[in-house]
Amino acid sequence: MRATTIHAPFDMRVEEVPDPVVEDPTDVVVRVLRACICGSDLWAYRGESARQPGQRIGHEFLGIVEAAGSEVGGFRAGDLVVAPFVWSDGTCDYCAEGLQTSCPRGGFWGSAGSDGGQGEAVRVPFGDGTLVKLPADAASDDRLLTALLALSDVMGTGHHAALGAGVRPGSTVAVVGDGAVGLCGVLAAKRLGAERIIALGRHTARTDIARTFGATDVVAERGEAAEAAVRELTGGQGAHGVIEAVGTEQSMRTAVNITRDGGSIGYVGVPHGSGTGLDLSVMFDRNIALRGGVAPVRAYLPELLADVLDGTIDPSPVFDVTVGLDGVPGGYRAMDERTALKVLVKP
Repeated sequence: MRATTIHAPFDMRVEEVPDPVVEDPTDVVVRVLRACICGSDLWAYRGESARQPGQRIGHEFLGIVEAAGSEVGGFRAGDLVVAPFVWSDGTCDYCAEGLQTSCPRGGFWGSAGSDGGQGEAVRVPFGDGTLVKLPADAASDDRLLTALLALSDVMGTGHHAALGAGVRPGSTVAVVGDGAVGLCGVLAAKRLGAERIIALGRHTARTDIARTFGATDVVAERGEAAEAAVRELTGGQGAHGVIEAVGTEQSMRTAVNITRDGGSIGYVGVPHGSGTGLDLSVMFDRNIALRGGVAPVRAYLPELLADVLDGTIDPSPVFDVTVGLDGVPGGYRAMDERTALKVLVKP
């Protein structure tokens, strides 16, 4: 089969690789119908996170079950399924607590020795603990499939950030970051009842989506000017909750400075670049809480799936460019150059 591999910074290839097979009795093999490129994939693409030459890449996909191991009880050939971006055994203490990202037998797609989602098929370890079944008729609905793909990462990650930010009915929320996760954070905040949502972003195409998702205000400035604008919009106090969806020192500093005293920051931006920009004394003095990290998307999938299926939320607009598998290298270039928000892949 064909799959995307990374060989060096900016060197993405689509190559022939061995077909995945059931290796352990808990494995499931999934034929990929939809995959995509994540903003976090760009750190490998740019050389900011190390990869071995020829390593697979991609961690968001859904597809059709082709084969299941003898110990798999929940899936059979022909089932339509979505995979969260981390596999997990579903039986350990962390999985029982809804923190599947800490499963000691779990792992990330595209890590050394594992399959990546940007390919024709994937071997899924611990299929029963990892995969979530989708309605069979969704396979013939292109828009719905695209919305469901967002549940593999960005929608669940935005939801995790909103929970960390303490979003509640009637609250004011600010979102730092206009990428797919930040936009899904807007959608999640709206879903949780936020009354006012301030989206920080400079790209009109993206802030237009933010408004569609529920943003009531847009701040195009950056740095101190952005902080002043949010303060002005909130009567000088700042937002009750702030979603940080970038992961840089500047974005975290902005998040702290626009949070209301007693408020919370939900951070899900993958840390990269220089330091975190955290001044603990400022956070201590102002009673600002910080929660977040790697989103346990598997825990959130059932409730978010129900809302996608009944039309309560539709995250599909975050995908603005579609490519075939051969177009994946160009998709990386487009996202790196910010001419694409999030690239959908149809193998």
